[in-house]
Amino acid sequence: MRYLSHTPEELRSMLDAIGVKDISGLFDSIPKEVRLDAPIDIKPRTEWELRREFEAMANANCPAVAFLGAGAYEHHVPAHIPYVAGRSEFLTSYTPYQPEVSQGTLQAIFEFQTMTANLLGMEVANASMYDGANAFAEAALMTFRLKRKTERIAYSRLNHPHYVETMQTYFRPSGFEAVELPILPNGRTDFSKIPDGVSAIIVQSPNFAGVIEDLEAASKAAKEKGVLLVVSFTEAMAWGLLKNPGSCGADIVCGEGSSFGIPLNVGGPGLGFLTCSKKNVRSITGRLVGETTDKNGNRSFVLTLAAREQHIRREKADSNICTNSGHNALTAAMYMATAGSRGLRAIAQLNHDKAAYLKAGLEKAGFKPLFDAPFFNEFAMKAPAGFEKRHEELVKKGFVAGLDLGRYYPEYKGAWLFCATEVHTREQIDAFLKEVA
Repeated sequence: MRYLSHTPEELRSMLDAIGVKDISGLFDSIPKEVRLDAPIDIKPRTEWELRREFEAMANANCPAVAFLGAGAYEHHVPAHIPYVAGRSEFLTSYTPYQPEVSQGTLQAIFEFQTMTANLLGMEVANASMYDGANAFAEAALMTFRLKRKTERIAYSRLNHPHYVETMQTYFRPSGFEAVELPILPNGRTDFSKIPDGVSAIIVQSPNFAGVIEDLEAASKAAKEKGVLLVVSFTEAMAWGLLKNPGSCGADIVCGEGSSFGIPLNVGGPGLGFLTCSKKNVRSITGRLVGETTDKNGNRSFVLTLAAREQHIRREKADSNICTNSGHNALTAAMYMATAGSRGLRAIAQLNHDKAAYLKAGLEKAGFKPLFDAPFFNEFAMKAPAGFEKRHEELVKKGFVAGLDLGRYYPEYKGAWLFCATEVHTREQIDAFLKEVA
């Protein structure tokens, strides 16, 4: 039997232990004006009836070809990756505190760290974060530990709005302040506007509008101001093709890694990357797996520099990340190992080529580029008049035609963010362009 309900005796015992008369007493702390007074009208159903009802709900979904990115990108996931990652040896929530019984998990995390550091051109990568927004916020907090006399940080206006909102949520209880850097007419960040008294600048590349930032210029400006450079990203696939941020002078690199083998899943879960230089390793958040040898001289793996973590230092810990996204990190490691450096470059090039083909077609259909700057797999376009209404019609025809940038940036009202990846076929793009024309 799949489900055994509580008996009346068990319910009574639990309520007595809690100290309430009935189940409604569990909700006394909820204000009466927001409570539902009437009982919910849900009739008992058999398993078969429930299955039919859920199938009817699923059939109401509208399958569509989505030219939508903005931080969540559709990529092909090779079939062997979920199969291997789903094996019982890997599919566990157990934290590898005991290295003698966790060598497989620890080695998988170590390989993930190694590949992540190589991809981003950094010396140290942690064992993963919850998602890109979490990594972004923790990277910002890390800069205050490295620059202890500062309580402000500067960030590019074209960082992902949700990432910025997450960072500000982290900041409120601590009193930290975030200052926005403006955007130049070409869609890149104006690094000449870095204010005094900040710990760092955070710039996303490719940024929220798809524009590839000049990270070497960012590094030069940061050094002249004596502040740290934090590079963020939402599309890890970009680093298969672009010059990595470490080689451009980044001090900390953070971002979202779900493009590597993790399905979209209606928005989550994600996978956060957080990396830094070796000299800053004691200030990084999250678990670190290191390589060592056991008493017999055999190669082995352990959690290292654990004194930073909350289970040892409690409220004084630099790190309060616990279970992280270990299984997604494993999945991403499998994806990177499968593709290899040449494979990632080929996939990234295909992403860019598909996006360039889509952009050229949209220009022929009357759209105009919002920015004259290099982009990766997404780009912003000024739409012809009436496109907002046309967008709704396209959804009914099976196409999600980008994101309205005006939702987040009033100054870009009438501009739309489009994306294409390796999963979009030429036939799909042509069919979409035919509908748009």
